[in-house]
Amino acid sequence: MNDKIRLDNEVRRSLAAWPQCPPGMQPSAKQNGTWLRARPENGRPATQPFLKVPGATRLRTLPDGLYLHFSPRADEPFVDILCIEACGTVQNLMDKRARFAPSVTSLLAVCPVDWLCAPAQPGSAVPRWRIIGMCRREPREPLVVPVRDARVLFALRPKDYAGFAQSHTAQPHEFFCPMDTLIAADPHTHQGLRGLISRAALAANFMELPANDLT
Repeated sequence: MNDKIRLDNEVRRSLAAWPQCPPGMQPSAKQNGTWLRARPENGRPATQPFLKVPGATRLRTLPDGLYLHFSPRADEPFVDILCIEACGTVQNLMDKRARFAPSVTSLLAVCPVDWLCAPAQPGSAVPRWRIIGMCRREPREPLVVPVRDARVLFALRPKDYAGFAQSHTAQPHEFFCPMDTLIAADPHTHQGLRGLISRAALAANFMELPANDLT
């Protein structure tokens, strides 16, 4: 097994143990819907959600880790996404950064029927579609929803992380951590990582949120 495959397996094994809500992400009026971990999940990869641009039938984006925050309103469907990408090389980082670069192109999240109809928690009989506010009935086809906001956490090897942090500037939607933190034991309990992810919340851009819903 080469080093890249080994690293990919370690990352996916670690992310598969994360909770359904991104660790450190606090509920707020800006994101008052439902968070679900979309990737990695148990089952066949074909049943896991993915990202794509409208009209594309190929070149799907399959992040190493993907969280979806679903709008609570069926009449205003959208998702916010938090992606986790492990980058074994600087070139791999640059390639993955390009996939999420701000552009005029819309991004869609596609949730297969099998994923929607499966329970989010082991031992639970409640399918995901029942805890997603925008789903009013059992789906018969994939749920395709526009992405309202995208944040990405890139994990880099220690040497690459140090070099990037010293000489580059992150885009507003980008967050970075050392790879060792991501694949350590119980990374979702790491206070530094939880603090970093908490800053990826939409509420983190505001000094304070209004007490009342002005909509």
